[in-house]
Amino acid sequence: MQFQPVSAPQLREWLHDGNEIAVLDVSDGGPYSRAHILAASSMPLANIEIQAPLLLPNRTVRIVLCDENESMAVSAAEILTASGFSNVYVLEGGNSAWQKSGFPLFSGNGIISKAFGEQVEECFETPHVSAEDLQRWKEADKPFIHIDARPLAEYKLVSIPGAIDCPGAEIVYRVPEIIDSDNTPIVVNCAGRTRSIIGAQSLRNAGIRNPVYALKNGTMGWHLAGLQTESGANQMLGVPSERGLKISQAIAECLANQFQIREISRETLQEFLLDLSRTTYVFDVRQPDEYVKGHLPGSINAPGGQLVQATDTFAAVRNSRVVLVDEFRVQAVMTAHWLKQMGWSEVSILQIDQTDMTEIGQGSCAPLMLSDVSGIEVAELQSLIEGKSVAVIDVGESYWYRQARIPGSFYSMRSQLQKSIAHLDRSQLIAVCDGDGRISRFAAKDLLRMGFNKVRYVAGGRNAWRNAGFPMEHIGENTDDRVLSETDDMWYPPWARKSGVEEAMMQYLTWEVDLMKTVSQETYVKFCLAKN
Repeated sequence: MQFQPVSAPQLREWLHDGNEIAVLDVSDGGPYSRAHILAASSMPLANIEIQAPLLLPNRTVRIVLCDENESMAVSAAEILTASGFSNVYVLEGGNSAWQKSGFPLFSGNGIISKAFGEQVEECFETPHVSAEDLQRWKEADKPFIHIDARPLAEYKLVSIPGAIDCPGAEIVYRVPEIIDSDNTPIVVNCAGRTRSIIGAQSLRNAGIRNPVYALKNGTMGWHLAGLQTESGANQMLGVPSERGLKISQAIAECLANQFQIREISRETLQEFLLDLSRTTYVFDVRQPDEYVKGHLPGSINAPGGQLVQATDTFAAVRNSRVVLVDEFRVQAVMTAHWLKQMGWSEVSILQIDQTDMTEIGQGSCAPLMLSDVSGIEVAELQSLIEGKSVAVIDVGESYWYRQARIPGSFYSMRSQLQKSIAHLDRSQLIAVCDGDGRISRFAAKDLLRMGFNKVRYVAGGRNAWRNAGFPMEHIGENTDDRVLSETDDMWYPPWARKSGVEEAMMQYLTWEVDLMKTVSQETYVKFCLAKN
């Protein structure tokens, strides 16, 4: 099978034709965040073995690959066609040609979702409270419920004192039970704006009678107001009791009827999956800890709040089918009612209960290809490190490497390995690492092709090391001689900068507010917000 070229004007026509299409930018995360086509999801060439099966479950779907000048896209196209993808195109001239044709490039991540959040605030007139006013409430001992709508890992990094973590789609599932008075204000925050707005408006759409507010500009606004944040908080709102669950399910049922959210059976889902002319995503929208305890076989964990806030990182195929799963049909309904308004017209929720959640663990989506490199368990790695008989190379996300790395480990972007580790002894044992051990096994194979003789990957990655109770090393925003390449694999949030944090925060918030105007240039993006 061969891939084909496609011109920028032709791609723009395809984006308006209503048929399934996946536009995938295969640049590393840093270049992607600085300039990309609005419709493009990020699928770095360095992660293609793992990300492609997740983003592209149907190997006959129309795929357009791009990067700045198409060089990486050609390599990605060769990998995909060799793996059985039959409808692959490369954008001629890459993003540069797209821009020269008069079409805009965009900076940032999750742009469509964030523009949607701004549209929600404008359409629904979502109330907000400033950091200064919220601080006055605290000083006056005014009772209120304060919810942080981010995933627990983000909340632990930086949060506002007194806020309880309850990620996006969990809010209507968990919060109603703790409301003891209709007069108690509820404040929802995130790092910036989008999840604050969506979380607050979710409660309002659900018919919660309390005054509900989005914290204006989230933790960034709090920091810019000169107020104290904290790190290491670990307070997550618990799951509801049987009584609380009945309240949440009643709310979700009303919302499902109001927004005409389709429910499908297991039999219908099977028909969807057997239809090779269409792409069907099956997303379990619960929290990761619930997912690993048991989930529908073949479903992918996409916590609802993140699925709404960064849809393009989960669903790369535009105009595809999306089926959402949770056993109580609360998080799925909340997620579906937002995706429908975002323009995903074929979203449905699955009729399911706990007895159908038979697969345990992280899920079983097979990578594009197999790696025959053997793994090394962390206990053995610890002994080798103590004996100074191994070099550990981390190819995972640089931000998380900086936060907590295996002591003494080196860092390199996978795309820069050829240059960054050229000085290492090719006869010594190399253990390749990342966050969870998925990408490192393929990076280890790269090293074998480069002429390194003894290469293994760290089974379970940094997560397994941490879970085994071994010490971690933190370098934060600093760089030391263990960082062997650029750290341009991802977008760094403002609070992760070494300097100019406040300026970066203000620039980010201004960018977020202005997104509606810039995204409206692209007429293939259509929101369909529906007021109660």
